[in-house]
Amino acid sequence: MADDFSELPSHEPAQRERLKHVLYGSKRAIARTIHQLHNRGYAETSDWSRPQPTENPSEFMSILLRYLRLE
Repeated sequence: MADDFSELPSHEPAQRERLKHVLYGSKRAIARTIHQLHNRGYAETSDWSRPQPTENPSEFMSILLRYLRLE
């Protein structure tokens, strides 16, 4: 059974898929969520975009792009 794995081509690149996280809310709620995710080791705070205003009053949006290896 272990021999089956050794025959897999090692030169093939792993597929990567883009995953987009979007936060909507007040600047305070977005900042708190970003820091909580950072404290859990999910993403650096600097990986997120700066909060941008939406068309709704007092609402902002911040985006994080991650790339996942699909094997």
